[in-house]
Amino acid sequence: MKEEAWLEWAVRLQALAQNGLAYDPEVFDRERYEEIRDIASQMLSDVSGIPHSKVTELFASEDGYQTPKIDTRAAIFEDDKVLLVQEANGLWALPGGWCDVQESILSNTIKEVKEETGFEVEAKRLVAVQDKRKNNQSNTAVRVIKHFVLCHYIRGAFQANSETLDAKYFDLNQLPELSQNKTTAKQIRLCYEAYRAEHWETVFD
Repeated sequence: MKEEAWLEWAVRLQALAQNGLAYDPEVFDRERYEEIRDIASQMLSDVSGIPHSKVTELFASEDGYQTPKIDTRAAIFEDDKVLLVQEANGLWALPGGWCDVQESILSNTIKEVKEETGFEVEAKRLVAVQDKRKNNQSNTAVRVIKHFVLCHYIRGAFQANSETLDAKYFDLNQLPELSQNKTTAKQIRLCYEAYRAEHWETVFD
């Protein structure tokens, strides 16, 4: 609980400082915002054991108003089995990742599937929009909004790549060990409900 509280406090301080800096404050106010930002980095460094300089680089180096990052995940089913990709750590997840700045939710989902599996897919339905901290294991300072998109397989076979070791279909009752910060069994079941439904209303929190 202590670490979770420190993380929340540090993230809030960082956001307040970055938002203040985004509005071109007077010199004196800028110095105070920068000090608040540095304190937030020190808090994270203390609780995580990561060097202060590294925390600052990852956590407190952006400009502009603080906003969440976007993650897209593709749900592809075949014969009631779900496609998962195996990451370098051996864990499995729905294919996906960060939304590139030039991409939309739809185009990024298709792109990530192609990069991680070699498959060409068509994005069919937005299943859910979820706050990562409310639904996944998350100890990151960055707020992430996850988008789950139901996709239809068109063509292709798995191709070796730098991001994933393998791609396989799994029975929903025999899922492998999942990368919980990216995909949970509950999220897979939600996508399956959308896959089976004639009509679907996007779930969001």
